[in-house]
Amino acid sequence: MKKNFLLTILFFLAIVANAQTIQSNNYRTIGHIRSDGTIQNSSYKTVGYIRNGKIQDSSYRTIGYIRNGTIQDSSYRTVGYVKDNGTVQDSSYRTLGYIKDNGTVQNSSYSTLGYARGVNKEWAAVVFFFFKFE
Repeated sequence: MKKNFLLTILFFLAIVANAQTIQSNNYRTIGHIRSDGTIQNSSYKTVGYIRNGKIQDSSYRTIGYIRNGTIQDSSYRTVGYVKDNGTVQDSSYRTLGYIKDNGTVQNSSYSTLGYARGVNKEWAAVVFFFFKFE
């Protein structure tokens, strides 16, 4: 019994250790993005996926695409861009915000929206600016 419990705890810790935390501007955990692209809420419930350029909801329905910094909806219409320098723009090239190298996510007025340390900038933009995962 103790051995099974210990194995379960170790397995859970291995999963958690592979996830990057998404935080609000006051450092409250609002979610996690695992290295395999699984998006989880603060309770570790899977709410979506980013894999092989596809953005999917928890039921694996494709809701968008990421292609070389371009973010598209499920109909391949461009909804925005993520530049190499972390600038996030809408489809009309208006700046929505910034994702800094240290993971700080800011709006266009440079107010901090949250933190996504160690998360790919495109993935962070998908979570903070383009799609709502619930």
